[in-house]
Amino acid sequence: MQRIAFLLFPGFQVMSLAAASVFEFANLEVKEPIYETLYLSETGGKIMSSLGLAVETQAFDDPAFDTLIVSGAPHEAVPSAGERRFMQEALTHSRRLASICTGAYFLAHAGLLDGRRATTHWIVARDIQTRFPKIKMEEDRIFIIDGSIWTSAGMTAGVDLALAMVEKDHGIDLARAVAKKLVVYHRRAGGQSQFSALLELEPKSDRIQSALAYAKRNLHTPLSVEQLAEAAHLSPRQFSRTFRSETGQSPAKAVENLRVEAARLMMEEGRHSIDVVAQETGFADRERMRRAFLRAFGQPPQAIRRNAQREHAV
Repeated sequence: MQRIAFLLFPGFQVMSLAAASVFEFANLEVKEPIYETLYLSETGGKIMSSLGLAVETQAFDDPAFDTLIVSGAPHEAVPSAGERRFMQEALTHSRRLASICTGAYFLAHAGLLDGRRATTHWIVARDIQTRFPKIKMEEDRIFIIDGSIWTSAGMTAGVDLALAMVEKDHGIDLARAVAKKLVVYHRRAGGQSQFSALLELEPKSDRIQSALAYAKRNLHTPLSVEQLAEAAHLSPRQFSRTFRSETGQSPAKAVENLRVEAARLMMEEGRHSIDVVAQETGFADRERMRRAFLRAFGQPPQAIRRNAQREHAV
C-alpha cells in the first residue's frame, strides 16, 4: 500500500483535497486498498480551511511517505521553520513531493524548486517567478514533473496531477477508469490559457460575440477588421470602437490570442508539422507563429511540443 500524505496549513484551500478522491476511487476500482491517504500538519488536530471547514490532522514526524502533497495555501503565508524542514526531509525520504496550486509558494520558500521547472495557478505564477527567480516557472502548464517534484496549476489541476500519479503507479487503464468514474478528462489537452482566451474577452453584446465566434471558425483566413465588422453587422469603425470598449483589446490582439490558443493545442496533440499548424491557424508562416508564441508563453512552439510529449510519456 502506498501512503499519500497531504500537508495542510491554517487557511488551506479545501479544493486541494479533491485530489484525494483520485486515490479513493483507485482503491474502489481495484477493490483493494492500494493507497492510504493521511492528513498532516505541524501541530496536529483540527486545521481550519479558508472556507471554514476543519480537517482532523496528525502531527507530522517521519517524512517517509511514498508521496507528500502540499495543499494550496494563502499566497502571503510563509511556512514555519519546522514546516520547511519537514518538506526538505520529504524530498529525500519520500518518492514524490508535490504541490497543488499555491502550495508552490511553500515549496519555493523551502528552496525546493530552485533550478527546477514548476507551475502554479496563472494568477500568481509571475509573482512566484519574481520572488524566487531561480525557479523555471512555466505558468501555462496543467502540471509539471521535474524529477521527484510534481507541481500543478489551479485547484482542479490537482486532480490531473493525481491521475498522472495513478497512471505512473498502476498503468493507464486504471487512471482512465478513475477519470471516468470522476467524470473528468483523463488527460486535459492544452495549458491554462485554453480556458482564458475567450473567457477573458467577455463581450457584452451579441454582435461582438458573433464576430468572435466567426473568428474562431475561420482562423485559417486573414480575418481583417472588415470581415469581423461584417460578421457583427457594424461598420469597421464602429466595430473597432465597440470591440475595444467591450473587451479591452483590439480586434487584432484578440484574433492573435485565439490563433495562439488553437496553435498551442495542435502543437501539443503532435499530429501536424509546425508549418501545417501555422497555416491552419492563420499565422501564414512558422516565424510569425514563433514570435506570437514567445509573446504569449515565453517559449517557441517546439518547446511547447517537447514539454507535452515529456508529460504524456510519464
